[in-house]
Amino acid sequence: MKIRPVILCGGAGTRLWPNSKNHQAKQFIDFGGWTLADKTLKRLKNPIFDYPIISTNLKYLKHIRRTLKKNKIKRYKIVLEPIKKNTGPAILSSALIEDIPNKQALIFFSADHLIEKEHKFYKEIKKNKKFLTNKNIFIFGIKPNTPSDQYGYFITKRKKNLNFVSRFIEKPNTIKAKSIIKKGGYWNSGIFFLKKESLINNFKAHQKNIYLNSLKSVKNSTYKKDTYYLNKKSFMKNTSKSFDYAILEKTKYINAIKLNIPWSDLGSWKEILLMFHKNKKKYFKKKNIFFRPWGNYVNIYKGKNFLIKELVVKPKGKLSLQKHFHRAEHWVVIQGKPKITLNNISFFRKVNETIFIPKGSIHRIQNPGNKTVKIMEVQLGSILRESDIVRYEDIYGRVN
Repeated sequence: MKIRPVILCGGAGTRLWPNSKNHQAKQFIDFGGWTLADKTLKRLKNPIFDYPIISTNLKYLKHIRRTLKKNKIKRYKIVLEPIKKNTGPAILSSALIEDIPNKQALIFFSADHLIEKEHKFYKEIKKNKKFLTNKNIFIFGIKPNTPSDQYGYFITKRKKNLNFVSRFIEKPNTIKAKSIIKKGGYWNSGIFFLKKESLINNFKAHQKNIYLNSLKSVKNSTYKKDTYYLNKKSFMKNTSKSFDYAILEKTKYINAIKLNIPWSDLGSWKEILLMFHKNKKKYFKKKNIFFRPWGNYVNIYKGKNFLIKELVVKPKGKLSLQKHFHRAEHWVVIQGKPKITLNNISFFRKVNETIFIPKGSIHRIQNPGNKTVKIMEVQLGSILRESDIVRYEDIYGRVN
């Protein structure tokens, strides 16, 4: 029996747009002819997978149908939540539909993950499928390439040729993350692999009410056009709990599949900027280079309400002291050690460090060193033009 992929596609994307009423769901952001939802669906075209189940809500139904059509996915089922109750009820209710046999292996993906070297991923799935039981749960871990406070971690112990998860750590600070990595900790990717009967047994044992309410919401759902509209009255009775808190922290039967592959959930503008930097040759156009007295900048990609740029500041170069009325900015240092002025404070930043420039803040980049500074920048706002600059000081005589 093939593995049934279930895609969780209900995230709102508020982390990227914290102060915006018009935020875009991360999985549907167009990054230049592709979205994370596209990447997820393409990942499922491997022959080890059955046709997908997509868990989402009414707000994203049109986006989902459009994405399925774009990627030529003809067989699928959609499960619509009437209200958000976190990943615990979402995962369970999407698995309880009658299309999935009890013995079938399930793999749960988030729709907003970027995974590279997928052949290694498929290899590990095939290798571990035989170890699935009616009790255990496998989670996929990613070997960290840097200490990060953006992800949860787990620690494992080797037992009977499997990696048994002994401890979860929820989004530690960077100092603690370094210690966890030294102890062999892996990022928790949020990708789960188990049998349907194991999912049912775990919810019956640890979250009986969520099981009963989700089961009723599925049994009393309305079905049309390959879509299950879950019963609102029953689903609303569910406690809002993440799958991690509801099940993973309670069950004793969790194993890990460790992966050493490039992976990200692009959950911050830093990660998005680093992704564009890594792939900038694919986006580069000579006409988008603009030279200035302090160096140059390249417009790499313009999306909906955001613009990705690379700033190159020559040695002793100094941008004007300026502000913007219509945009905020996030910066990541790629090369060099720039001096940053933000309002009345000046400080230095090193490679891989970030700076956030709120809308209306007075700021400046300066390169006091002898090596070129490179910074990746994203501008966020409804107006992203060079005319949106008010200069207060400028060594090149450009103050109005």
